[in-house]
Amino acid sequence: MDKSDAKKLLGEEFSFIFDNLDPIIQELKLEKNSKILDVGTGEGMMAIALALNNYHVLTGELESDESEYAKKNWLKSAQKAEVDHLITYTPFDAEKMPFEDGSFDIVFIAGALHHIEDSQATYDESVRVIKTNGKICIFEPNFRAIGILREKKFADHPDAVNLRDFNRVHKLSLEIKKTLFYDAYIFQKIE
Repeated sequence: MDKSDAKKLLGEEFSFIFDNLDPIIQELKLEKNSKILDVGTGEGMMAIALALNNYHVLTGELESDESEYAKKNWLKSAQKAEVDHLITYTPFDAEKMPFEDGSFDIVFIAGALHHIEDSQATYDESVRVIKTNGKICIFEPNFRAIGILREKKFADHPDAVNLRDFNRVHKLSLEIKKTLFYDAYIFQKIE
């Protein structure tokens, strides 16, 4: 399905988030056969955005997560956008991922890291599961976005995570891209 048709079909919120995610996805210039992991499925916005760019993506979240952010009906939205065949869901613990070292070309965490109890462990696991020269792309809501989220959706929404401190041990390269809603932290594991 065409991206603009999917945006219309999936509604204003998806369209807004997609317009913040998609330029970063484009700038990453991923190979079409890249092994991609999306941590924290939620409403499936990241997985669907990737699938709308014709990428296959593995996504998941903690099966026991009972928070208001988890277990959203992402599959229904993926089916509406006709990209469900490009998304594989498997439940997993982001703090202790069940994947081999160097399994993925890139790990995405979109708007989820600040909801995970041990965000440093999740970052460390992301580093472990990416290949050499692989990337981690973490989207965290900016200050403006946190205000909007608290006002319109979740009054108790947590603050975003400052990822500049996460890299002390691993020392991956870091590039920060700003969007209207997110700050995108792009880490790369260089040999």
